[in-house]
Amino acid sequence: MVAVRRSIVRATLAAVFLLVSLTPVPAAAQGPAQGPAQGPAQETATPSDVAVAAADWTAPLSTRGRWIVDADGDRFKLRSGNWHGASGTWNGSGSVDEDVNHHAGENSGRIPLGLDRAALAEIIAGFREIGINSIRLPFSNEMIHDEVPVADDAVAANASLRGRTPLQVYDVVVRELTAAGLAVILNNHTNTTRWCCGVDGNERWNASRSTGTWENDWLFMARRYQENKRVVGADLYNEVRRDIWDDPNWGLGDNHDWFTASQRLGDRILTEANPDLLIIVEGINWTGIPVDGLAHERPTLEPVRRLSHTLVDSGKLVYSAHFYDYTGPHHSGATGTGETTDPRYRDLTPAELIDVLNRQAFFVTAEQDRHFTAPVWISEFGIGGREETGAGQRAWFVNFVDHLIRTDADFAYWPLVGWHEGRTGNGWALLHWDSAGRRMGLYDGDDWRATAWTRLVGAQGRTGRIDPVADWSMLSPDHGDFVASRCIRALPDWDSGARKAVCPDSQRLLGLSHTGNRGLCSNVSAGPVWDPAAGHKVIVDERYVAPGRDWATGYTKLQCPDGHFLTGYSVRGAAVSAVLCAAAPPGSIDGTSGRTVWFDRGDNRGFSAKGGDFAPGHHKGQCADDEYAAGIAYTGRVGSSRTPDALYCRQLS
Repeated sequence: MVAVRRSIVRATLAAVFLLVSLTPVPAAAQGPAQGPAQGPAQETATPSDVAVAAADWTAPLSTRGRWIVDADGDRFKLRSGNWHGASGTWNGSGSVDEDVNHHAGENSGRIPLGLDRAALAEIIAGFREIGINSIRLPFSNEMIHDEVPVADDAVAANASLRGRTPLQVYDVVVRELTAAGLAVILNNHTNTTRWCCGVDGNERWNASRSTGTWENDWLFMARRYQENKRVVGADLYNEVRRDIWDDPNWGLGDNHDWFTASQRLGDRILTEANPDLLIIVEGINWTGIPVDGLAHERPTLEPVRRLSHTLVDSGKLVYSAHFYDYTGPHHSGATGTGETTDPRYRDLTPAELIDVLNRQAFFVTAEQDRHFTAPVWISEFGIGGREETGAGQRAWFVNFVDHLIRTDADFAYWPLVGWHEGRTGNGWALLHWDSAGRRMGLYDGDDWRATAWTRLVGAQGRTGRIDPVADWSMLSPDHGDFVASRCIRALPDWDSGARKAVCPDSQRLLGLSHTGNRGLCSNVSAGPVWDPAAGHKVIVDERYVAPGRDWATGYTKLQCPDGHFLTGYSVRGAAVSAVLCAAAPPGSIDGTSGRTVWFDRGDNRGFSAKGGDFAPGHHKGQCADDEYAAGIAYTGRVGSSRTPDALYCRQLS
């Protein structure tokens, strides 16, 4: 009976997940037609004004706090759209050659959609016309290796693309987009070239490919466009979610750990392939079984608060999230089987929606001077157009646009390109072409989204120069080495067999947890203090504790020599093993005195400490902003695990 029950449960769950779809589909009309409510008054530019300025930026891009900036330090707001198709439109059953077996009947032919109906230059001109300055360009891992030339009818409006493979067509699209002044973000959307995003073999980065293959494919793509500086970002994977049996996680260290996989790949891209790219990490899209009474949710970026990325290059991390009206914080988006009684985003009041959006994603930009502070790119949101008459759907779109404007957020609409026949069709796209090549655009006068879209692309947010800000970074050697220093990565292993954590080269260690092995780094109140030419020292004993300066009596003290500061540490299990000390330029740090910060029995991070909670649930100690950590103390007495008990903090000069 138990075996029979288990088989029934498995079959039921399989059916549930095969029916769940977490990507935009035209929603059924609900309620009478209703025009968009007017949001708060905003100064706006016209889309044509924005289009004129779209090319006025200098690559590459990087980040300063919550802002993305260009090479001149000026704010570059991602006003983006998704040009889908190269990652696949096939639904997974029936012949791939028949349009009816593709999402919404739109067969992309394994390349960006619409190249059968309009010239590439016309499509790109349409993007500029509606105020787009950047394109999220999905691809699949399968597309990279697909040697079959695209069908002639898939490029009927672009004869020069005949006989090319999907990747070669993708190359031309990238070249022409960037030649027009648009920024391009490469997006690994799927493993296989089929429509996303249910239970379809594309749930995780390694659902249908090994993690190693996924990493190698990304290194290949990052190197392929390295010389094109307007290819500005690597969006590592789309909508990481549960498959039938397993959830993804954020930090458990196993084969389903999205945090660890994205951290490792981001560093590999920057160090091995293309140091100019923004590394874009989307939150987790879904965990749990969508059945009332069972745990299920859309974590999005909430895990970032307790565990954030620290890349080898500060100023390259961007977080990402997706929002649609028909999904919800605990709603998968399914209708019928797999549908729960949880509210969808469109069911929330404006105040409830703002609260949920801030909790799930926008806190990352709103809270400054935290280890997780970074730009957030809403890389997918969208709604049906002319045929969408649902009052709830329309109100959600306007309310969501209002919040994008209110928070001055970076965004990417899904999708930009679609098909129409007789001015009807899928309707989600902002630009549609029919089989005769006739365009139906957002501004043809009968698309209710035009007013909200114009406010969004023309809203006057932060512009001009963004001054450099202090970086705060978390170290998390939870399951292995966490070395964020390019210099140290190039050197031999300095404590073989131990797990090592090292700050980025421009930062110094300021905080440490009593248990849990977490650390906090920053460059606050100082420029770069490391003199790489002077090297570093590994300290495993008390040789540098000067006579008469016992700052932790009865405890073992691993202290840096004068003129050095703590940049890293190593652990074996929970126990401190060694500390890594970096040499500072002469006169940059004071070595004459210091103070002891104890944190073995409670938090001791000072008043209004910055950086945020870098070790939730654990006691922590932290030096002041104008100090540097010069030593760690621990005890080996009975009952102790040799975990850090105190920091020795000294003044910066």
